[in-house]
Amino acid sequence: MPIVIDRNIPAYSILKDERIFVMDKERATSQDIRPIEIAILNLMPTKKETETQFMRLLSNSPLQVNITLIHTESYRSRNTEAEYLSRFYKPFESVKTRHFDGMIVTGAPVEDMDFCDVAYWKELTALFDWTRSNVTSTIFICWGAMAALYYFYGIAKHPLPRKLFGVFAHRKTVCDTPDPLMRGISDEFHMCHSRHSTVREADIRKDPRLKILASSHRAGAAIVSNGDHSQVFVLGHMEYDRDTLKKEYERDLAKGLPIEKPFCYFSDKDCTAINMNWSSTANLFYNNWLNFVYQTTPYEF
Repeated sequence: MPIVIDRNIPAYSILKDERIFVMDKERATSQDIRPIEIAILNLMPTKKETETQFMRLLSNSPLQVNITLIHTESYRSRNTEAEYLSRFYKPFESVKTRHFDGMIVTGAPVEDMDFCDVAYWKELTALFDWTRSNVTSTIFICWGAMAALYYFYGIAKHPLPRKLFGVFAHRKTVCDTPDPLMRGISDEFHMCHSRHSTVREADIRKDPRLKILASSHRAGAAIVSNGDHSQVFVLGHMEYDRDTLKKEYERDLAKGLPIEKPFCYFSDKDCTAINMNWSSTANLFYNNWLNFVYQTTPYEF
């Protein structure tokens, strides 16, 4: 929410230059207030768990956030009941005429496939194109981020020799003008990763349309955006619950898959105690994003 102060006080221009949401009293008295409209394209098989994680983060704001859940029509999840999808989700076709302040495109467990071989790739790229005109800012997560970087910027994904799995330290890019999405986040912070593929930091740096907001020595580029923040790419998982990586680890063990303990995640030898050190960054990042789209989207889109 904005802070309302006299535009002649020195703090007004200082905070505005820092891209903090300030409003003078004249504008405040005539301000139209409306809910923020956020769409979530949930590509994960664990739809109920994933939607709850993002809704938890988006609820930590004084703003009213209206959520629209979207599913693909070209591929229906085998892990979620059809009745549940029809009751709580909408197909992309039914929301194409709407405008949204923000959108989240989740990851998906299809990293080993070429993008064009994914069953819903044609539908997904149509949605990608649609976000350019109908969404103020879209956050693409993990595989969703790699897919969008490939589609919009031609940046290839590359298989990793072993799964990037655990909680990793990151450094945010420090610059003279604080980035609105990274405001208040410590220079060093932590984020979960769970993926078999990556995009190369050098490929991102070659494209002047993109900027790296945070990276990790072990995990590589982690948060990337285009110039106006209409596209934000998060290669990790800020939204994960305390036990999400534990469940993934136990699932892979049960399947007999080659998997190592998640890096810097368990704080005991028995793999029972978990050091959750990423949640405060997650809440701050998504609050910053909501604040950004609230400022940026016109009252009448």
